[in-house]
Amino acid sequence: MQIQTGKRIELIDITKKVQKYISETEVQNGICVISTKHTTTSIIVNENESGLASDILTLLDKLIPAHAGYAHDRIDNNADAHLKAVMLGSSETIPVIASILLLGTWQSIFLAELDGPRTREVTITVVSND
Repeated sequence: MQIQTGKRIELIDITKKVQKYISETEVQNGICVISTKHTTTSIIVNENESGLASDILTLLDKLIPAHAGYAHDRIDNNADAHLKAVMLGSSETIPVIASILLLGTWQSIFLAELDGPRTREVTITVVSND
């Protein structure tokens, strides 16, 4: 699945797209692995609330500020994006029951763009245990 991002750093809710993909498969019960193919993006699960999204991005910037003298900045000037992706991880695995993602009430799946804007590739793998 391709996602077009619009900012250098942002969280994009992809929950509905992932659920649509699962609904189009014949898998009733199993697991869904959502992963990113990029070293400057991440997949995370959290609440889709604008204040929290802002807080997450602010925390990442405080922990790993841009242009802080990283060695990789000599090459691409985006070391902070790579380091943030290391912290967040590149995939999430979620159970599937009756063709529905088994997420908590407030949980959503996000692509975290850390060096955009760009076109990003997200891979969805659904494994059946039926």
